[in-house]
Amino acid sequence: MSSSIITHLLIASCTICILLPHNVWGRMAFEKLTDYDFAGTTYYSVKNLSLYECQGWCREEADCQAAAFSFVVNPLSPTQETQCQLQNDSSAHNPSAAPQRSANMYYMVKLQLRSENVCHRPWSFERVPNKVIRGSDNALIYTSTKEACLSACLNEKRFVCRSVEYDYNSMKCVLSDSDRRSGGQFVQLVEAQGTDYFENLCLKPQQACKATRNFANARVGVSEEKVAQFVGLHYYTDKELQVTSESACRLACEIESEFLCRSFLYLGQPQGSQYNCRLYHLDHKTLPDGPSTYLNHERPLIDHGEPIGQYFENVCDKSSSSGTGLNTSAMDKLDTLPISFDATEDPTLNITRNDVNCDKTGTCYDVSVHCKDTRIAVQVRTNKPFNGRIYALGRSETCNIDVINSDSFRLDLTMAGQDCNTQSVTGVYSNTVVLQHHSVVMTKADKIYKVKCTYDMSSKNITFGMMPIRDPEMIHINSSPEAPPPRIRILDTRQREVETVRIGDRLNFRIEIPEDTPYGIFARSCVAMAKDARTSFKIIDDDGCPTDPTIFPGFTADGNALQSTYEAFRFTESYGVIFQCNVKYCLGPCEPAVCEWNMESFESLGRRRRRRSVEGNDTKEADEDMNISQEILVLDFGDEKREFFKADPSTDFAKDKTVTIIEPCPTKTSVLALAVTCALMILLYISTLFIYYMKKWLQPHKIAA
Repeated sequence: MSSSIITHLLIASCTICILLPHNVWGRMAFEKLTDYDFAGTTYYSVKNLSLYECQGWCREEADCQAAAFSFVVNPLSPTQETQCQLQNDSSAHNPSAAPQRSANMYYMVKLQLRSENVCHRPWSFERVPNKVIRGSDNALIYTSTKEACLSACLNEKRFVCRSVEYDYNSMKCVLSDSDRRSGGQFVQLVEAQGTDYFENLCLKPQQACKATRNFANARVGVSEEKVAQFVGLHYYTDKELQVTSESACRLACEIESEFLCRSFLYLGQPQGSQYNCRLYHLDHKTLPDGPSTYLNHERPLIDHGEPIGQYFENVCDKSSSSGTGLNTSAMDKLDTLPISFDATEDPTLNITRNDVNCDKTGTCYDVSVHCKDTRIAVQVRTNKPFNGRIYALGRSETCNIDVINSDSFRLDLTMAGQDCNTQSVTGVYSNTVVLQHHSVVMTKADKIYKVKCTYDMSSKNITFGMMPIRDPEMIHINSSPEAPPPRIRILDTRQREVETVRIGDRLNFRIEIPEDTPYGIFARSCVAMAKDARTSFKIIDDDGCPTDPTIFPGFTADGNALQSTYEAFRFTESYGVIFQCNVKYCLGPCEPAVCEWNMESFESLGRRRRRRSVEGNDTKEADEDMNISQEILVLDFGDEKREFFKADPSTDFAKDKTVTIIEPCPTKTSVLALAVTCALMILLYISTLFIYYMKKWLQPHKIAA
């Protein structure tokens, strides 16, 4: 929606503050970030709290500046396990601080807003760092702080303020009556360093959309069943209730007032007293990775057969199609996700054609894209020899290839620098390529292709043996490469994969991804857990360093894999040991962590080295990760004689596994028993011989006549 921008001077901004009631010195509010985390000092941490209990504690604690709430799916249950961390110091208030991507995380920052319109909801604004929406501004003012900008949005009377953009450098505050949902897929967040985007979550339900508000299945290019299954496992449920129908669940979301309900999951007809309606403040537009979040979701390790349900999201109908040149039906056709890249000509060139891949000269083109770690390779094949050039649009002098009488040629587009002007937004690299017959002039016979490489680094939970290996090396048009799922393997000294070992056995712990991939991996937050999950021990900390190298050394690189050689251990009350690691992706090799142990400094992925300062040597890594796990059975000496595998019906080993003891060593008892048996047999043999010869000796001798 186009509106004239109303520009206020600094004095006008101050006037707004002066006109507020004198008793409004600042009301407590919260801003929330989804799947982001900031560095901070945690002074209290507790598990198994609800989201609203965690936020309520931070609200009541005067020292609390921010609360980090994580909810991770346990692969063995599968259930969500929550953790609440209260921080008395947070870098979220520092405009230059860079947030870290963190799966299944809500980060809530405490604010003081000078407005009477601060709502009593858990948070008043959703914050997206370093993003803006272009072309939807309604008012522009200048404020000295972000809090003053957010207060101006809540105090706005001329229009419904749905979103805010604040530039920390220029102190520019932009208010808008649009948000990410107002214009369908054509309103997209774009990169803008130093400027944050905020959505107003104090809106009433009827104000959530500029026009009509509806609920429909999420049209994201992924099957509805797969999206619903992901939502049921990985969305945190804000409220659940029992209803008699899907329409009743929809109505509950429409009228919800404790939070702004964006989506709901209906699990079918009620079964007994179980809840069958779940309400969420999230939808796919709230997620940093958007629709790609759902692409790599797999079924959990343990499926209890619970219903998947139907998932519906908030959809804002377009109020008007005027000014776009499209009628409503045409707009609906364009509103189909996902959009990748088009093998069509630029409409501004007025090129006519009958086949999208053929030109009027009769030349047809087969264009494919190969996504590498440092470049995008555009491969072209033609049905007859081509003469001309191929180049990146806008960079014809620095990024081009001259083609002379060839039916197969390639242009490499660099992903960094200005030579090819490749654009990048959160792992998506795009460019426009021109196939031109003449060396200087562009004609109607030329072709223009928009190409894009999407490096899938979304967070996902996978379990050993459950994830297929996918090859992301080659991508054709209208496809996006997926990050290969890692897996854990535990090998013995003969490089054989094992499931049952003894305490003290020397083992090789490996995290592997395919060699033929542009990704690198980095492991952190590795935990060894007892089978019953009651006891755990962190072996690799959140920075990627070993907590005790004498028990579990740091990882070293072996090609694309990570490995660590350790001696088998187990927990006192459990023979089953479950390893779980958080695996982080990098585009290319990952930078190793620098660790400290016993007054020495070493790299967790490489050689030991002397202590040195690492400031200024940070490399930008893709802050995407996933959790993987593996289980192993660790026995004490002599455990092969025990019958606990059969006696305990609660263990899964007797039911699902065959326990094999490899090359058992004899015990002292067995050796002693064998010696006694041999001695008795020898004594019996000697006694038999003695009796035989005594009888023969005592028998009277016959005298020959």
